[in-house]
Amino acid sequence: MPSRKALVRRPGPRLAEGLVTHIEREPVDAARAARQWEAYVEALRTHGWETIEVDPADDCPDSVFVEDTVVMFRNVALITRPGAESRREETAGVEEAVARLGCSVNWIWEPGTLDGGDVLKTGDTVYVGRGGRTNAAGVQQARAAFEPLGARVVAVPVSRVLHLKSAVTALPDGTVIGHIPKVDTPSLYPRFLPVPEPSGGHVVQLGGGKLLMAASAPKTAELLADLGFEPVVVDIGEFEKLEGSVTCLSVRLRELYA
Repeated sequence: MPSRKALVRRPGPRLAEGLVTHIEREPVDAARAARQWEAYVEALRTHGWETIEVDPADDCPDSVFVEDTVVMFRNVALITRPGAESRREETAGVEEAVARLGCSVNWIWEPGTLDGGDVLKTGDTVYVGRGGRTNAAGVQQARAAFEPLGARVVAVPVSRVLHLKSAVTALPDGTVIGHIPKVDTPSLYPRFLPVPEPSGGHVVQLGGGKLLMAASAPKTAELLADLGFEPVVVDIGEFEKLEGSVTCLSVRLRELYA
């Protein structure tokens, strides 16, 4: 049976020091960010997801972006080696969490680097963004970990945004969506739907056609509603100041063994 568990990690006291690479730094309101995180987690719970809070990593400003620390494929957890050295201490607590859930644990090893935000799964296809945080060795190690499980790993270029999933995510029918100016090569995806706002390219599939998405993409929400999906909108504006999105703030574990 499919599982509906989501790893989350509370924002730490140094959140405002988080890395930014493709946007101008703006002041982050830590109290507002905490409220937004609580609302995000509540949205997951309301729509049937059991949230599992990973131990805090308060010395790591970016630790709230838990998606970057592990990639799930079926019951296998691939612990990443983040491309930013300052983020590598984030993985230990996540490794403990997935091990407690009974996952088979693998690792990205030096010289490989891989951020979970660079990995987009749709069916058995695993797109891995080769860009600023994920290198060729990381792509090769992801291929070695997942292809024996039946995955097809496809490397795609990422140069316009921080991570692959800063540009594109996928709808339940497998259609990849993204804002054209942020997407390196839309033709790489068999079905691609352009959306009108940069943050409109970020959705989390909640099940039953429901899509968790940011309040900063109202036109995209309207478009997706017209296509028969049900947007579930959350305000994550403080995390967007740090190049975060709705995908970054959780790791969805959909195929755990009973």
